[in-house]
This record gives sequence, C-alpha cells and structure tokens, in this order.
Amino acid sequence: MKTSVAVASSVVLAALLAAPAFAAEASAAPAKIDLARGSEISSTVCAACHTADGSRGSPANPILQGQHADYLYKQLTEFKSGKRPSAVMSGMAAPLSEADMRNVAAFYAGKSAKPGAAKNPDTVQLGQKIYRGGIAEKNVPACAGCHSPNGAGIPAQYPRLAGQHADYVETQMNNFRSSARPNSVPMAGVASRMSDREIKAVSDYIAGLR
Repeated sequence: MKTSVAVASSVVLAALLAAPAFAAEASAAPAKIDLARGSEISSTVCAACHTADGSRGSPANPILQGQHADYLYKQLTEFKSGKRPSAVMSGMAAPLSEADMRNVAAFYAGKSAKPGAAKNPDTVQLGQKIYRGGIAEKNVPACAGCHSPNGAGIPAQYPRLAGQHADYVETQMNNFRSSARPNSVPMAGVASRMSDREIKAVSDYIAGLR
C-alpha cells in the first residue's frame, strides 16, 4: 500500500512540475495570422515601392505576390537585424513587430503572382541552359535544383523566382557576387563563378518562367 501511494505521489508531482513547461510552450505558440493587418501594412508601409498588393511595380523592386511567407518573413527579419544590408529596407523593417512581419508576409503569399516575359530573344537559350543545367565547366549548379524547374522555389530556403523582374534578379546576383548582399553563402558562391552575360541571360529567362 505504501509503495502504491508513493508511486501515485510521484506521478502527481511530476505532472505539477511539467505544468509550467506546457504553459510556456503554449505561450510561445505563434500568434494567429491577421491578413487584414497584413493588408494595412502593405498599403501604408510597402505600397510606395512594391504597390499595395505586391504586384508588378518598378523593375528595380521585387514582385512580392505569391512569394513564400516564410521566405519573406526571413528577409524582413534580416533587414531589421542588418544581416541583409539595405538603407531603405532596414528603415522600413525597423518598426515592424514579429507579428507585423508575419502578417504582411502571409498577405503577399496569399496573392497570385502575375506572369512576366523574357525580353531578350538572343539570350533566352543561354538563360534556359543555365537555369535547367547549370554551367558544368564553372561548377555552377542548375538554378532549378533549388528553385524548382518551374521557379516555384522552396519555402523559407529558396524564393519563388518565376516571373520575377529581370532587373531585380540581375541586381541581386551582382550583389551576391560582390558580397554587397551577404545573407546567402550558397548564392554568393554561385554568382562568383558567373559572368555578367550569364547573369543577365538567366535573369531575363527567369522573368518569363512560369
């Protein structure tokens, strides 16, 4: 009898000790996404550069429609922390809370990206070759290996590229190559082995990918 009481007491004690841990886990759960708040942030903070819904604005700025929420959230946190330097975006991200960043990222991710088009017929074949097969002699892997054959990407790790502005992609590739954008070691390595012509060709091809 004494043994049974002792065992029961131990079980109760263990449950009581575990309760605070369960409470902590519950309190750490991410807040529910508020798309209305995301829309508000898009309209009041982001619209000048990305348009109110993240669609096809200036070629110098990325199209955000249809981009993975996890990827957008990651980039915003890195702008805010300085891991991805940008005088403009660091200032935009600074006042945003974690919930704000998740909300606006989810808002853009919920939109359907509009298709784009390649503009240079002279380099489409080269761009396609690089995107789908890489450049073997330079040890440049196929873009499709990480960003998928149709440019859909992989959430958090690799962004959606299909239909993205060629000018923006080219700028980012050059930034990776020069270390002006230091928040992706793999992309820095890839871009460092590519020529201006190769970067321009694959960027233009990506713009028409769908």
